[in-house]
Parts: sequence; structure tokens; C-alpha cells
Amino acid sequence: MRDRHDHSFTGDGRTYLSGILMGAADIVPGVSGGTVALLLGIYQRLLNAIAGIGPKFVVAFATGRWREAATIIDLRFLLALAAGIATGIIALAHLLDALLADHTELTMAVFFGLIAASGILVARLVNAQPGYQTTLCYALGVAAAVFAAYIVTTDAVAPRLGYGYIFVCGAIAICAMILPGISGAYILLLLGMYQQITHTLKEFVSRLLHGEFMSDMAITIVVFVAGCATGLILFSRFLKWLLATAPSKTMAVLAGFMMGSLVKVWPFQNSALDEPAQPIAPTALDSHTFACLGLAIGAGALVLVVDWLARRR
Repeated sequence: MRDRHDHSFTGDGRTYLSGILMGAADIVPGVSGGTVALLLGIYQRLLNAIAGIGPKFVVAFATGRWREAATIIDLRFLLALAAGIATGIIALAHLLDALLADHTELTMAVFFGLIAASGILVARLVNAQPGYQTTLCYALGVAAAVFAAYIVTTDAVAPRLGYGYIFVCGAIAICAMILPGISGAYILLLLGMYQQITHTLKEFVSRLLHGEFMSDMAITIVVFVAGCATGLILFSRFLKWLLATAPSKTMAVLAGFMMGSLVKVWPFQNSALDEPAQPIAPTALDSHTFACLGLAIGAGALVLVVDWLARRR
């Protein structure tokens, strides 16, 4: 769970692969890229890199001290991670769509196991003093879990028109994406913008490959990305400050978010993926049910084993 600052080509490769996994997670409503970053041990480094985009970076960049500017924001790490995220979104979108369409419960069982085990690992990072501090951390974790469960089971709001609303949606969604347990894609669903944004992206790329440039789609994408960038820079600095001043309380809240989000990825639901989650008990203890349970346990065990091996190293 520790961040590693490996600036070798091997380190770049690991960062790139981490980005692919984050990108794949971010496109699934109910799964958070922040959860993947925490699981892979790059969460703190990611926050530090994004939070570095501030006055020191601007001054260094404006005065031509580009090497210093690149160091401030850990540019090599960000570029490798961004390339991986883009690859994950583009390359794995259709695969995950197919898995979620044809094997919904089995796929969600894997997600459930991964997130549950990740939440346990994050909760282990809570190192509060016995007594009042421990009680407070437990209370914050429970409150965060209840809040996350409420968010992922809330009806979507009616979308508003205009670029201002698109900008705000981008800012809010990106904040959720870097919060473990709260899916940015699902927040877009709640805001009524998920289908519009994903359709615009796919349609714009498709038309561009055929030599057509749609200016209205380009403006929508630029406004949305601008909102994401604004929310990411501002919120990452706030989250970094929380981790520096109240690490145990912050980790308790993050663990709560992850545990609360399990409501959305519980394999057995009586609603579609893009509707409010309504978890139910398995209808029968058949081979399919045992397969789901086995995948969830296996995925969770894999996370715990990987963490154990990483700590031994």
C-alpha cells in the first residue's frame, strides 16, 4: 500500500498498467478508479502530483525552468498514468460492456470481492489512538458508508441544458473518481449526463476517424474536460491536506466510502446497472450462485495475497 517513486522504464510500465486498470474501473458505474489507485499503492503519489499544479509550478513553467516544473508535478508519473487510463478506457470499454451485458452477476461478483478486500486494507491504515479517537474513526467510517450507500442507490436527477451544467458535472464526477468507493461514472448517471457524455465521446471519435469534425461535440468535450481539470486540481489539494492533517480519520472515511459502495456492486440485483441499486438475496443456491460467491471470494483473496506479498518485499 506504500507509494513507490520508481522513475525507471520498468516503473513507467507498472504505472502504465496501473492506469489501464484505473481507466477500466472508471468507465463502470459503481466502480471507482480511486479504489484501484489505493489498491495498487499509487493513491498518495497521484494526489501529490495533481496537488503540485499550483503557484510554484506556474512560476517555474513561466520562467522556463521546465525540468523543475516537471519535477513539481511528477510529470513522468502523470504522463504514464494518463496514457494507461486512456488505453484502459478505449481498449477495455467494449470488453467490460460485453461482460456486464452477458455475465452481469459474475462480473459484479469480481468487483464486489476486489472492493471489499480493498476496503479492509484501507481500514487497516487507520492508526488512531485508543479511546475517543478510535471511536470517532469508527463513527466517521460508518457515516461515510451510509452516505456512499445512499448516493449509489439514489434516483438520477433530470439533466439541465447548457455548457455550464456540463462543466459542473465534470467537476463533480472527477472528484468522485479519485474518491475510493464512489464511482465518477455513476455520479454522471445520477446527474443525468452519463449517456450524453459517453455518446458524445464515441460519436466524436467515430466521425473524426471518418474525416468529419463536429464542432458542437468538440465544444462539449472541451467544456467537460475543463470541468474535470478544475475539480481535480482543487479537490486533490483538499484531500491531500486531509491526509496530512488527519490521516486516520481520512482513511476511515475512505474505507467507509468503499464499504458503502458494495451495495451497488452486490452481484444479485433486481434492477439494471444504470438504475438505482436494489440488492436482493440469491433466488436459489445453484451452481451460478456458488460461481458468483467463488469469484467474489477469489478476487478478494487475490487482493489480500498481493498486499501480503508487497508488504513482505
